[in-house]
Amino acid sequence: MTEIDWSAHVKGLLKAELKRRNISYRDLSEKLYEIGISETELNIKNKISRGGFTAVFFVQCLTAIGCNSLRLSDG
Repeated sequence: MTEIDWSAHVKGLLKAELKRRNISYRDLSEKLYEIGISETELNIKNKISRGGFTAVFFVQCLTAIGCNSLRLSDG
């Protein structure tokens, strides 16, 4: 896979977890704030749409939404 493919894969993982939990970007912003991370809804939208966010941001988001495990593939 190329770098672009990896970015798209990680972006898809995060978006799927948000959708699975019915969490909007606004909700995510509020949940991140609750754990001490200040991100606006617009910043979150831009980061996720680009797909080029850091591993730290990824883990912060998963922690904020209560995701304790993550399936990386369907296989």
